[in-house]
Amino acid sequence: MIFPVSSVFPVFVLLLIAAWLLLRFLERASEADWGNRWLNRLDGLNRLFCRHVHGLETAHLDLPDDGPAVLAANHVSGLDPLLLIAASRRPLRFIIASEQYHRFGLEWLFRAVGCIPVDRTGRPERAFREALKALRAGDVVALFPHGTIHLDSDPHRTLKPGVARLAHLAGVPVHAARIEGVRGQGLVVASVLLPSRARITGFAPVPCHQLSGHDCLARLQRLIEVADKNP
Repeated sequence: MIFPVSSVFPVFVLLLIAAWLLLRFLERASEADWGNRWLNRLDGLNRLFCRHVHGLETAHLDLPDDGPAVLAANHVSGLDPLLLIAASRRPLRFIIASEQYHRFGLEWLFRAVGCIPVDRTGRPERAFREALKALRAGDVVALFPHGTIHLDSDPHRTLKPGVARLAHLAGVPVHAARIEGVRGQGLVVASVLLPSRARITGFAPVPCHQLSGHDCLARLQRLIEVADKNP
């Protein structure tokens, strides 16, 4: 069946208008400037997704309005980066495992949002230098210092020292955050799909640049593993 142009054209115009309105809506929902309109739209989509599907409240992380910062959080699921991005008014550059960074179909996105891949079995120093470079450029570097998904019920795992070293060399404090309420804890993809009642608790910055590595890690561990504690 062939539809006459006179009947198809109005539908086409309506679809264009609907697409334009959707894009404008996503731009208004965005709260961080990623330097690219399409990334800003993705930011808006992620915020709506986290708020309406995962029940994330609109409270924001206590990050400086500009300048370098390190963000460290507990890691309970694959949803965690999306939640942290939705709770931040600034773009976050995540340090992620290289095998995740090079995952088929997603590498272009990880590269676009400035993720920093780390080779945990080969040359991690390369990622460390890239993260330090990002901080000196005034970016926010985010990481999960447990190094992998770690639940409160899991055996004790000491935080990796990289976060303390990074803060010390960059001369910045570490902003700690604790993620709770994720329904799919311990899961990667399923945690994104399962509706949650997620919440993020932010804490006052820990002056890791003025502390020994041991003291920095101990204070961070108390915060991200136990809620409602003060440094």
